[in-house]
Amino acid sequence: MPEGPSILILKEAAMQFKGQKVVAASCNNGAIDAALLIHQTITDIKSWGKHFLICFPSLTVRVHMMMFGSYRINSHTEKPARLHLLFENGDELNFYASQLKLIDEPLDEIYDWSADVMSPTWDGKKAIKKMKDIPGLLACDALMNQNLFAGVGNIIKNEVLFRTQIHPESLMSALPPKKLKEFIAETISYSFEFLEQKKAGKLKKNWKAYNKKICPRDETPFIKRDTGKSHRTSFYCELCMKKYS
Repeated sequence: MPEGPSILILKEAAMQFKGQKVVAASCNNGAIDAALLIHQTITDIKSWGKHFLICFPSLTVRVHMMMFGSYRINSHTEKPARLHLLFENGDELNFYASQLKLIDEPLDEIYDWSADVMSPTWDGKKAIKKMKDIPGLLACDALMNQNLFAGVGNIIKNEVLFRTQIHPESLMSALPPKKLKEFIAETISYSFEFLEQKKAGKLKKNWKAYNKKICPRDETPFIKRDTGKSHRTSFYCELCMKKYS
């Protein structure tokens, strides 16, 4: 599943379509009426967490690539695209295996931009306040909660918890203030590190915990287990990652 940094890379690449008019459009599963997009001009390209947003004058197309989604810019596969957009100059934008939704409300009424870990309006104090309103919240679930940390996925979750030495099943309410501050700072810091490593093609080479078998700090086997209400896989070391409870 593409995480926030990967969607930001897509956003940067797709900015070339801002101001362009759609001359043909199709959706291969009927999730949206693609005909509504024909003769419409893209007014902006936005992102929120894992959501890619194509803005038109009176509506927005939300693209969520889920687990196996992908995209092609100015190229296509033999398989019909979930969403195909063709522009006046012959350029095209294609999404595959993605979830689509049409939004006709103002985006500011739907999205809390300050919850996006890649946004310049990110608000850590607001995130802390939201976490306090969720009893029994575990560290692994906090990071995967898009209302708290929009854009964080399982890679960022595992890398942040390892770097901060926090066991995934730690209670957020039990984290000391200094550790909570470190937890939030590392989440933002690693998200941007992820972005730079992804652009450089060095992301996997720099993983310390995700999909790893041995803890690089203690040289003992990682525990690999689904944790929290999100039931996503965590890789953790029981020697160096403290469980706060």
